[in-house]
Amino acid sequence: MNQTEVLLALWAEARTRLTNQLPAIQDADLLKRLHPQSNCIGFLLKHIGEVEQLFARNVFGLDIKGSVETLGTGKDKGQYTNSAELLSYLNESHIFLEQAINSVLPDEWHQEIETKEFGTRTKAQALGRITSHTAYHAGQIGIILKYGQV
Repeated sequence: MNQTEVLLALWAEARTRLTNQLPAIQDADLLKRLHPQSNCIGFLLKHIGEVEQLFARNVFGLDIKGSVETLGTGKDKGQYTNSAELLSYLNESHIFLEQAINSVLPDEWHQEIETKEFGTRTKAQALGRITSHTAYHAGQIGIILKYGQV
């Protein structure tokens, strides 16, 4: 395996922290949250997809459009309530990010990129960042599924 293949395999395995939970999530779960001011599951799922698409575009150069509804001043108003739509969006995000990762040549992972979101990083470091971002929010979703309330 070359470096791109290894990093793709690591990313894909880490993303199972999210994808293994998805079959159990129902529409009724999407509004669950731990606290009235915390984000609900639907918002977190949309956020994960948006950030994956932003990384595919801004870090790895994939020519796609991405929404930013959950970033910056985006607020959780309980607007993401359709699990089928969210799962489709997450699948699209997975495909885009996988394509973007596959487009990096094995000797390009050490190249530095500059982003306004997190400064200068190598492409490998940036991949680590999106991998941990998805896993972090997947952990939140798991806790909310277990203990959250509508």
